[in-house]
Amino acid sequence: MPQEVITPKANPLWFAFCRWLTKVVIFNCYGRFTSIGDENVPRTGAAIIAPVHVSHLDPPAVACGSARQMRYMAKEELFRKKWARILISSLGAFPVKRGEGDTESIRISLEMLKQGEALVLFPEGTRGDGKTLLPISRGVAMLAKKTKVPIIPVGIIGTHTRMPVGTLKIKRGDVTVVYGTPFTYDEVATSENERENREIFSNFLASRIVELCNQHGFDIKIS
Repeated sequence: MPQEVITPKANPLWFAFCRWLTKVVIFNCYGRFTSIGDENVPRTGAAIIAPVHVSHLDPPAVACGSARQMRYMAKEELFRKKWARILISSLGAFPVKRGEGDTESIRISLEMLKQGEALVLFPEGTRGDGKTLLPISRGVAMLAKKTKVPIIPVGIIGTHTRMPVGTLKIKRGDVTVVYGTPFTYDEVATSENERENREIFSNFLASRIVELCNQHGFDIKIS
């Protein structure tokens, strides 16, 4: 008998309050926050939100830019401190062990998408240096292929200077979040060879993320 998959829950009112508070205190008090293309994020139904990752501010920025409540796959290290574990778990996040095959996080991701959630996955797997997009994780292609849900590429401009890698200090500056046009794995991966399909999908996703960043003033390149 298949083992039941327990997915984290988040009260919509609590999520909305935290999103509002973060937008007011973190983003609007230190600069201007702009959201572009939120209409590309479906209001209901499963979707994978795939943003660039260059700062600790990226997860809240993605949430603040959209009216859609989202779930997050977050690195395991964030759950080690009790206060952080309680907070991010209450917002519907769950841990992933980076650099290894974490079957439990994959099971939770599949179940969340089955339940019609919008799941934020940073396709690079970790933060980049703000100059080059890191390679796309194979797990993103696997989830996209298996679930056939829309993938929304996301460019984030400004967080790499507001809170650069290696610091927890928030600087002043503007932040822009750009949600791109959705696409599915089957729409872009049209080769008869599945290995080639994964590469085609990953290259397409990477190019869309970089394009969204570049169009709005963030000069980042594909590795």
